Amino acid sequence: MTSAADCERLDVFLVRVGLVASRRAARELIADGRVRVNGRKLGKGASISAIDRVEIDQVSEPDTILPNPDLDVPVIYADDALVIVNKPALMPCHPLRADERDTVMNAIAAKYPEVAIDRDRPLEGGLVHRLDNGTSGALIIARTAAAFTTLRAAIRCGEIVREYQALVSGNLESARDVDTPVAHHLKNPRKMVTGTDRPARSSRRPAFSRVEPVRCYADFSLVRVLPRTGSRHQIRVHLASIGHPLAGDALYGGPSLEGLQPDRFWLHLARVALDSPARG
Repeated sequence: MTSAADCERLDVFLVRVGLVASRRAARELIADGRVRVNGRKLGKGASISAIDRVEIDQVSEPDTILPNPDLDVPVIYADDALVIVNKPALMPCHPLRADERDTVMNAIAAKYPEVAIDRDRPLEGGLVHRLDNGTSGALIIARTAAAFTTLRAAIRCGEIVREYQALVSGNLESARDVDTPVAHHLKNPRKMVTGTDRPARSSRRPAFSRVEPVRCYADFSLVRVLPRTGSRHQIRVHLASIGHPLAGDALYGGPSLEGLQPDRFWLHLARVALDSPARG
């Protein structure tokens, strides 16, 4: 039983406080009648406020990720503590339901079963961070519970360097530091906004991205992005906020680009640098 901090959608609240792992799972619980607000069952689009009391029925969730040996996800690096893989574009990082088998974690669990770490979000296992479905590149996965704890702390403190390559609209002539906070869009649950935009929720998360130009191509620029924080859609919304949305990112006003698959945008995590907690 818990209360909302601010007026917000019920499904978003369930994810924010960690009662479920995703909004899809939240909507399924609401539709199944397992969530009550002030003793009543509400619809999936309902909003709640700080005075509302939310209760959720306990639901058993599988304690492992189904391995899929037929799914190919290239391994870039592995040691006793972690695995770094090259996530393909349009492949989800982890399953949202117990029967899903076509995600990165399903593939890696077939090669390294120990990544299905028993933790509070079992369908994520040892996933240290996430990439949007439309993003490709380096993904860090812990092989032990201790390594997961260490790596999660490191990424939250900005001790893990992540360098993205992005193709953006327009010509970026000089480096930019973008430090506007990121918040959930008030009406569109798929979208984030910068803290200065409207409509936005009152809960805003600090966010910082360093954007550096690499090369210009006609009406586009190849840029390097170095985020110090890891808010949802941070790079996408920061680039759009400075007038340089990602090529192919229709959600944030990016132009279409021939050759990009639907829902794919031009963003790739090209390099990560970290101290592994592996045994010496």
